[in-house]
Amino acid sequence: MTADDALVEVRALTKRFGDQTAVDEVSFDLPAGQVVGFLGPNGAGKSTTMRMMVGLTTPSGGAARILGRSFHQLDDSARTVGSIVDGVDYHPGRRAIDELRISAHAAGIPRSRCDEVIELVGLQEAATKRVGQYSLGMRQRLGIAQALLGDPRVLLLDEPANGLDPEGITWVRRLLRHLADEGRAVFVSSHLLGEVSRLADEVIVIRRGRIVTQSTVAELTSAASGGVIVAAEDLDALSAALRGAGAEVTPTDGDLVVSGHDPAWIGRVALDAGIALSELRPMTAELEDVFMELTAGGGIA
Repeated sequence: MTADDALVEVRALTKRFGDQTAVDEVSFDLPAGQVVGFLGPNGAGKSTTMRMMVGLTTPSGGAARILGRSFHQLDDSARTVGSIVDGVDYHPGRRAIDELRISAHAAGIPRSRCDEVIELVGLQEAATKRVGQYSLGMRQRLGIAQALLGDPRVLLLDEPANGLDPEGITWVRRLLRHLADEGRAVFVSSHLLGEVSRLADEVIVIRRGRIVTQSTVAELTSAASGGVIVAAEDLDALSAALRGAGAEVTPTDGDLVVSGHDPAWIGRVALDAGIALSELRPMTAELEDVFMELTAGGGIA
C-alpha cells in the first residue's frame, strides 16, 4: 500500500506531558476497505494517539491527516470521520433517539438517518428509553450509532465492544467487517485479542508510546511459531531420518516438532525413508502469545 491509497496518514505523531512521552513518533496509514487493529497494554498510548487524530489532544509533534487534511480542516467532519474515543457519555434523562437527533441537527444530517442507525445497531425497540436505563452494552451500541450518523468514510473506535455480551461482540465484528467491505477505513483499539484476530486485516502493536510492529495477524503468528509438527506410526524411525538429514527435532507428546525446515522438505525426507506420515502441519502461535511477547513490561499505571 502506498500513501496515495490511504484515507488516513499518521506521521511522526508525538505527545509529551511534561517530561513523560506518551506517544513517540508514531506513523502508519489506514487504507480504504480494511480493518486495522490497534493493540497495546493499558497506558501504551492508544487512546492518546486516537485523541490526537480527531483533534481532542494537540500533538507535541507530527501530524495526522484524514483525506489529506487535519481533523479541524475537514469541511464536513461528521460525514468524514465517525469516532468513539473518550467512551460514550450521554445525559441519563434524555431518550436515546433524542441524543442522536441533537447530534444530527448540529451536523446538518437528516432526521431520518437517526432511525436508520438506531435500527442498524439493534436499538429500535429501546429508542425511546432514557439513556440512564441503558446497560453499558446498550450505551456502546448507541455510541456506534452516533459514530455512523454521517455515514463516514473513516471510523476510529476505541474499545467498541466494551460491555457487550458474546452475542454483541460477534455483532460488532460482523458490522465492522461489513463497513470495511463497503470501502471505509476502520481503526479499532481493543483488548479482545481473539476478536481482533478474527476481524482485522492488519494489526499495529504499540508499547510505551512506540510502534513495535505492524503486520497481518497471519504474519505475526507464523513468524512467532517457527516449527512444524509431524507424526508417524514409528516416531523413532521418523526422528532418526530427520536428524540424519540435518533437522533439529524435539519430541513432544505423541509427535515431533521440527525446526528450521518447511513441511515440503520434511515430507520429502519421510518419503525417501519410506515412512508414512499421520500428521504434518506448521505450528501456529496465538495472537495473545505474540502480543504478550511484544508488549512485556510495556504498560504504565
